[in-house]
Order: sequence, then C-alpha cells, then structure tokens
Amino acid sequence: MNRRDFLRIGGSAALATGVGGVSALAASPSPQQRTASDTSLAVKFLGTGAAGKRRSDHPEDRRHSSILLDKRVIIDFTPASEDMLPEGFSPEAIFYTHSHGDHYNPSAAIKLKPGKIYVGETWIQRAIGELHAAATALGLPVPQIFPLRVGDRIPVGDITLTALPANHATGDIHEQTLMYLIEKGGVRIMYATDTGGIPAIAARLAGIDPHVKPGNPITGLIMESTMGIDLDEDFRIFAHSSVATVLRTVHMLSAYGRYTPPEGQPVYITHMARSLHKEPVGHNWPAPLKPASDGLEVIFRAP
Repeated sequence: MNRRDFLRIGGSAALATGVGGVSALAASPSPQQRTASDTSLAVKFLGTGAAGKRRSDHPEDRRHSSILLDKRVIIDFTPASEDMLPEGFSPEAIFYTHSHGDHYNPSAAIKLKPGKIYVGETWIQRAIGELHAAATALGLPVPQIFPLRVGDRIPVGDITLTALPANHATGDIHEQTLMYLIEKGGVRIMYATDTGGIPAIAARLAGIDPHVKPGNPITGLIMESTMGIDLDEDFRIFAHSSVATVLRTVHMLSAYGRYTPPEGQPVYITHMARSLHKEPVGHNWPAPLKPASDGLEVIFRAP
C-alpha cells in the first residue's frame, strides 16, 4: 500500500469508527505520565526491533522485541535487552512466543534467575534440554519450566496470560508459535508478535471474534509491524504484519466493538525491521498508531 492511500484510508476509517484521532491524543494525558495502580498494567518495552545485526550508529537501532509487565513478568528475552533491566533483577516468570533467536536465548534467561519459564508445548523438550545445558555451563540453578498449550490461562499474581496461536513459523514445522492476551483487572491487552495478522482461533479465544456474541473487547493492543508503508510487498508478509495490516485490524475491531481503549490511548507498534521501515519511523502515521521505542514505559488502564 502506498503512503497516499494509507493516509487516506487511515484518516477516513478513524473518523468512521470513532478511533481516537490526533485531537484526542493531544487532549489526553500521556500514558507515560500516569502512575500504575491495582487496576492498571505497566508495560516497559525492553526492545522493539526485528531480527538482524544491531548497529549502534544507526538512528533507528532497536533491541530485539521484548516487554516487561509490572516489573515482574517478561515476554521474550535475549542478551540485546540485558542493559534495559536493573542489575540483579529476577522476574517471577518469563513467557516465550517462539524459539527464534531474536526472541529466545537460553543463557540470557538463566542469567536472570527467573522463578518460572513458560514455552509452547510443541517445543518444550527442546527448550528443557537447552535451558539445562545453559544452566550447567553458567553454574546456575534451572528454574521450573512449564509447557503452554493454546488456550492455557496462566496467573502470575494478579496478571493472567493466555496463550494464543500466532501465524508464524520457525525451522521446526511442528512448533506452534504464540502470542498473548494479558489481563489485569479490567485491562485486556493483546500482545501480537510475531504474526501475520490475528488468526481466527486467537480472536475467538481472546473474545474479539465478531462472529461470536457477546464479545469481550480488548482494551489495549501491542502489535508487530515488521514491514512499514510502501515496503509491505515482501515475502515476510506470510509470517508478519505490516503497518497497513495493523491499521485495518484496529478499524475492524473498533467498528465491531471488540477494541474499546481509553480515549487517546495509542496502538503501540513493535518488531519493526530496520530495512523495511522508512525513516523517521512513525512519521505521518494515522492515529491511533504509534511506534514504540526501546525503554518506553506505558501505563495501560481500563476504559
């Protein structure tokens, strides 16, 4: 999709569906300036990039995509994000989306000394072997390792993560990659990376499938956009999303009442490939899309 059509469709659809526009974003307090509470969820982006060698001299250099929830739960982690955590930090749990090296690194996980580790059941035996080997090499204990099936709901204190199927593939054709529904109080965030769109089963399990009534809307969305505007005719479209994919997803879910965020809350874009985004990233993107950045901390609240 070219930039002119993207901006035209984005602007008209935002008005038609009632998604918060530029004026709403400007009028609302910045999510980063709010404080967390028992009914809100703090998200820190430990990395927002896709696979590829990092270049510290590049203006859009990004660590591998990873997030920290309420300073105690991590989704995906590699050595690229070690400097984003305080020294000695140990999460209660690490959840993985899949086994690609820009999301999963056994040694990096073991060094954090997490209480528990969750990986998809389709590659649990491989993960157990790799994590045990890393722990032996580092002389550190092996945390509890648990398998995740699609649809499993795992509570970690007052946060619940539900494993959802993603549209992505690894070198193991039997591996089911995952994304997550993250819930706390009235906050329901879909964290969708890596995936080409949102698969029907994931939408059904999350309660946002318009075919099923009543629905259970999500209140926040963090979605990958490996490809940017004018650069989405790329082979990675089979397993990844583009900015246009995210925009259409937001408009559709809003139109059917399946995405009901607080006024002015952006949709945060992550997993951006440096080679597939024009600089500056996010320039002239229609609201409510906003590129996340490494180190960005956001408070998500229920509407």
